[in-house]
Amino acid sequence: MAPAPELKLVPTPGQTIGPFYGYALPYDKGHELIHPSNPNAVRLHGVITDGQGTPIPDSMLEIWQADHQGRVPTQDGSLLRDGYTFTGWGRVAVDNVGRYTFTTVNPGATEAGKAPFIMLTVFARGLLNRLFTRIYLPEDTEALANDPLLSALPEERRKTLIATREQDGSLRFDIRLQGEDETVFLTYPRES
Repeated sequence: MAPAPELKLVPTPGQTIGPFYGYALPYDKGHELIHPSNPNAVRLHGVITDGQGTPIPDSMLEIWQADHQGRVPTQDGSLLRDGYTFTGWGRVAVDNVGRYTFTTVNPGATEAGKAPFIMLTVFARGLLNRLFTRIYLPEDTEALANDPLLSALPEERRKTLIATREQDGSLRFDIRLQGEDETVFLTYPRES
């Protein structure tokens, strides 16, 4: 009897980011949730780095968020940007030195007294599964102090989830995958 042939398992898109993500996942204006000329437009930008602080050039980020009034959008059209419809979702591949930029709006609070935030997902080399985190706006310190997620974290870890407002009004949020000042990442229970 002949021995059974060895099976070679190949990673699927759910197990690794590349090399296939560059072919089909980025799309035209994926980083523009709102047109840059809109008076409510704000730039969300930063750098993604590994545990040694080295930029990660082959990663991709997605964001989801409420609009500036705290409404969660339900419109279609995220993949075909028309420059007018805010769908609350965007995707961007980082550049060759790990930088990313989204044009979006400051999200409003989805409920009175709640801290506004943007959901962020990271896809990158070496990650078997994507990572989830939040980007909180820095201004409403009372809402930040009362946020259940932030309150559950040690004080020194909270700052990794709060963006910095720059002089030009943009939001800076750097992502560190490991090491000192590692960004807090979230897990969600799997559905049965």
